[in-house]
Amino acid sequence: MARYGMVIDLNTCTGCRACQAACAAENRTPFWAGKFRTHVEDRTTGAFPVVNRYFLPHLCMHCENAPCVSVCPTGASHRTEEGIVVVDAERCMGCKYCIVACPYGARYVYESEDVRRAQEVYGEGPKGSTADKCSFCRQRVQAGMEPACVATCLAGARIFGDLDDPRSQVAKVVAEGQAKQVRADLGTKPKVYYLGSLPDKEG
Repeated sequence: MARYGMVIDLNTCTGCRACQAACAAENRTPFWAGKFRTHVEDRTTGAFPVVNRYFLPHLCMHCENAPCVSVCPTGASHRTEEGIVVVDAERCMGCKYCIVACPYGARYVYESEDVRRAQEVYGEGPKGSTADKCSFCRQRVQAGMEPACVATCLAGARIFGDLDDPRSQVAKVVAEGQAKQVRADLGTKPKVYYLGSLPDKEG
């Protein structure tokens, strides 16, 4: 069984945010409320005259030791057989424990107003308030496609695949040892890696 993961190259990301738009369209997220399953943060480091600007894409880390899964009282937040962390909206009671537990800020709540607006924008949406997050576009992966953010990345900054398949590009990049996990010290074992320099507080 595959164990999916992603590598994001910070040296390549141009901050175009095509990933955000593609994800919102594919997964019908409440973008009107500034809520995205993936978003790109514009960052600046240093001080004049030595200043560096870069873009930091965020999404769920799909941790092997996911705090959001362990605190969920209904089992709505769970790990699939491929190791993808997902939320079952039918079982979610909206307690927000998972949002508090996630050390990466990767979750948000699909509020009642968002549900109403989703009916207008998309023609459908969750039946009620629920926690939501990146699912690695599992529906696409199961159909043999890449996640929407990966498929639409103009710079090719996102690499997705089976971490346990030595032939996959993502496994090869991780095996080279240059890709870093965000806050690896937490013991969450995230399956999203970054190439390039991360801030000390996140790397």
